[in-house]
Amino acid sequence: MRFWFMGKQQTLLTLRLLLIGFLAHGIGWSQTDKISFEPEDQDIFKQIIYELPPEESIEIGQAVAATGKLLLNTPYEAGTLEIENQERLIVNLRGLDCTTFVENALAIGGMARNGQKDWDTYLKHLEQLRYRDGILMGYPSRLHYFTDWIRNNSEKGLVLDITEGLGGLPVQKKINFMGSHPELYPALASEKNLERIREHEAELSAEDFFVLPAESVSKVEDQIRDGDIIALATSVEGLDVTHTGLALRKADGRIHLLHASTRGAVEVSKVPLSDYLKGIKGNTGIIVIRPLDFQE
Repeated sequence: MRFWFMGKQQTLLTLRLLLIGFLAHGIGWSQTDKISFEPEDQDIFKQIIYELPPEESIEIGQAVAATGKLLLNTPYEAGTLEIENQERLIVNLRGLDCTTFVENALAIGGMARNGQKDWDTYLKHLEQLRYRDGILMGYPSRLHYFTDWIRNNSEKGLVLDITEGLGGLPVQKKINFMGSHPELYPALASEKNLERIREHEAELSAEDFFVLPAESVSKVEDQIRDGDIIALATSVEGLDVTHTGLALRKADGRIHLLHASTRGAVEVSKVPLSDYLKGIKGNTGIIVIRPLDFQE
């Protein structure tokens, strides 16, 4: 049995994750009603995993960035997880949005660091990242808000939020976009789903998150590493983050954004991240999350 969390967790959290790992292992991936993918996705996965450098040669952030670069030019496809009536683990490497790009780069990069190359392990990593406490239990179990994604995956020991250490400032904001606009989300036609989402929103709204102001990014970019996850915070009412990507240092020595762009495909920003932010309406700064090695 494999587990994807750090060993130094509080006893209660450890026991909870042990139970989750047991349940996920027991369910297995033979139940195809929980998964949605095309044969081409398996082909793309194999191409990527076998092109990545051997695990002993690179750190986790470098493995994540290398995976992201192998996904360059993949078409942008919005709402890739909102296409099914029943919540499933959707795998789509043929078209990516900004969040699924980050999740796939982290899942596959984490596998490369562990020397893992099999499809079933990839599916388990993806579920672990995408769902609350690492297990798919319906639509509300998905980590829809990115600050929720950060907190939950930090508890699992998969990522570390380093924003405060870079000079980030605390932000408390009412997070309620989904609950206030249920008509935009077909799954929220279910009163049960809507109620659970609003409960999660209330929990998120009660906690601060840290944001590095946009004007401070250039001052600390020497502390940002390849493969760090960059989340773009926003002033839009009810939302925490509007876009995500990966940090990538180019030959100019500056940090650029490797991301699934609404311009049409996965690309690297032509200008450094600090300049890129100036063109994003409502941007207030960034959240910087460092990938950690997946533990077996």
